[in-house]
Amino acid sequence: MSDYSIKVDDFEFELNATDLDIVSIDQNGNGEFHILKDQKSFRAKVLSANHATKTFVLEINNTPYQVQIADQYDQLVKKLGLGTSSQQQANDIKAPMPGLVLEVSVEAGQKVEAGDALVILEAMKMENVIKSVGAGVIKSIQVEKGAAVDKGQLLIEMEPA
Repeated sequence: MSDYSIKVDDFEFELNATDLDIVSIDQNGNGEFHILKDQKSFRAKVLSANHATKTFVLEINNTPYQVQIADQYDQLVKKLGLGTSSQQQANDIKAPMPGLVLEVSVEAGQKVEAGDALVILEAMKMENVIKSVGAGVIKSIQVEKGAAVDKGQLLIEMEPA
């Protein structure tokens, strides 16, 4: 097994730590990098990075590339058939308990991220903020302010982002 499995757009290759010894990488200070390999010079810039999924968009000599990196542990997990995901997709939101809807903080069509407040539900004289467990888009809102809800009642329909 190699140290890294790299996927650039649709092209995949293996890379070992010793392969990096023959590459010179210098940061220019303005978010750009200068790379020298096999007497060829490249200009690189990170356009976006998702460290949780190890996916990046890099611009190399003015051309953008989608890059996904898998280290030895990621490769082993894949080989064993185990799925890992540190990011969750938002599911439909249901009332965790009976209560009264005090506030709906989102609108249909709105994009939300994990931890975003969706609904404030009063139950047993306490305000409970119902938050999104992952990224998604609000498909529809099934309740309105002032409505009484039962445990397990659908409050918000979500769809993947």
